[in-house]
Amino acid sequence: MRDKKDNATFDLPGFAPAAPLEPEPKRPPPPRVRRAALKQEQLELLEATDNSGLPVWQRDEGLDVMGLPVWRPN
Repeated sequence: MRDKKDNATFDLPGFAPAAPLEPEPKRPPPPRVRRAALKQEQLELLEATDNSGLPVWQRDEGLDVMGLPVWRPN
């Protein structure tokens, strides 16, 4: 088992801890600058939407009710 104390190191002469310095007096923080709030605007969507925000269903002649392509004879 190892000791918790590290016995391999020792104090070298001349490397004593420095004397504590006097703490500088605390200055009050500078006043906060308020940023102007950006004005929000409603963006227009590319597609028409219903009240829930979902795109409005549009019937496509090339697709059936389930969204699969309609097979037509050539």
